[in-house]
Amino acid sequence: MRSLRGILAVSGHLAGRRAPANNAHLALFSRALQILAQQEPVRLQKLSAADSGIVEMRLERPEARNAIGREMLQGLRSAIEKVKADATANVVLLASSVPKVFCAGADLKERRLMSPCEVREFVNSLRSTFLSFERLPRIVGKSRAKELIFTGRRFDAVEAVTMGVVNYCVPAGEAYKRALELAQEINQKGPLAIRMAKKAINQGMEVDLSAGLAVEEECYEQVLHTQDRLEGLAAFAEKRKPVYTGK
Repeated sequence: MRSLRGILAVSGHLAGRRAPANNAHLALFSRALQILAQQEPVRLQKLSAADSGIVEMRLERPEARNAIGREMLQGLRSAIEKVKADATANVVLLASSVPKVFCAGADLKERRLMSPCEVREFVNSLRSTFLSFERLPRIVGKSRAKELIFTGRRFDAVEAVTMGVVNYCVPAGEAYKRALELAQEINQKGPLAIRMAKKAINQGMEVDLSAGLAVEEECYEQVLHTQDRLEGLAAFAEKRKPVYTGK
């Protein structure tokens, strides 16, 4: 993608020439400039200094209130793959650059223009990225999940906390601050231990208790012989803050 400076340079160069006779050429060129000047719908930004290891994944589609269409979904999937490939990324903080908006959900205007085959492909891609609503009963229970899905009703942040859909409810304008505080707290912990704990919880919830304990044992085995585990023990004995390296 060209920079805006490059676009302006091209625009100024063409403006100095004789205007095209066909207005359609002008309209096409104007549209091309608009496309080139558009920001990516998802932007990754690494925090620095004491917050090194935290990566912000920002939604930036203000014209659609961050609704998830094809381009936004592709941007999210691409950003996720980049984070997975980044060994220095410990915590991802998902945020919005659009004031007073996080995400309006799926882009229904765009979906109306899709064929049934395109809708199926898009929805399957959504499921593989965010999981389907099969996850909801595991959070709020079967009866509450049926109520929410069958009625499609909205619920506020207070009820969301009560149901366990979200962890915190904060005053308006303070969501980013609380999320960053939580990210900073997690970022101080050993990245290998966090990764294995996440795996044990996620995979353990999908099987019975006996199989879940086996998953937990397997994850602990992968941490047992690491430098980070020894560093944690040494820091505790020496009453100092541990310095984890992810090894």
